Amino acid sequence: MEASDYREKVRAFRASKKLGQNFLINRSVAKTEANFGIGRKVIEMGPGLGILTGELCKVAKSVIAVEKDRALYDYLSEAMKSKNLELINGDFFKVPARKLSGFDIMIANIPYNLSSKTLMWLGEKGMPAVLCLQKEFVTHMLAKPDTENYSRLSVMCALQFTITPIIDVPANDFYPEPRVSSSIVFVRPKKTKASKSLLDIVTLVMEHKKKKIRNAVLDSEKMLGLTKESAEKVLESLPHSDGRAFQLSPEELLEIARHISRRLKDQNP
Repeated sequence: MEASDYREKVRAFRASKKLGQNFLINRSVAKTEANFGIGRKVIEMGPGLGILTGELCKVAKSVIAVEKDRALYDYLSEAMKSKNLELINGDFFKVPARKLSGFDIMIANIPYNLSSKTLMWLGEKGMPAVLCLQKEFVTHMLAKPDTENYSRLSVMCALQFTITPIIDVPANDFYPEPRVSSSIVFVRPKKTKASKSLLDIVTLVMEHKKKKIRNAVLDSEKMLGLTKESAEKVLESLPHSDGRAFQLSPEELLEIARHISRRLKDQNP
């Protein structure tokens, strides 16, 4: 499909705000993303009107694209005729695990409101991805300790992934045009990653990120499964207890979580 024809098709389609639909209209951006899928088995979430899907089918070994919107799925079923493409109509996170096993990478322009959920899925599966995300979200992902944007998201991403920025994408490369710019990043899960239980502890600590760690633990004692007495014992040898969470590195916060986890096991053998 010619670029002008594709843009006309996009503008004729009524995008769903509920589903967070903003369709990429810059084919060069799609080609940049697709280059990461050369010779690989690729998962695409939310193919939309197929600008990225078409580029992926040219270079990937196989592509499975999951589209929730029935009207878009019907359109793609007619417009995308490729032997290496399988389309699924449904909620990505409800697709049976067996259907998505054996794939090498996710490459997708995902709805902004699914960013955190998608990262969680990638972390659990240990799958790398090339994702187009809200630029501000990416800023938080990459933020360093003791900076304005350092947050729970920064810590979770640093502990689970190596993240490489690729390109920024202006709002006018999408239709309807979103109010924000986007960034494309390569997300690669780390070989050794923290368990969910440890990440849950880090999350609780980061909810009180401006407080000293000792106070953050005391404020979260019930959520951590600690009694007041056991919380006091935890604090006796807790590393970085006088530091503040927003000033500590992800590794230091993980060290704190491991210490608390050991004390929880001692408390509940």
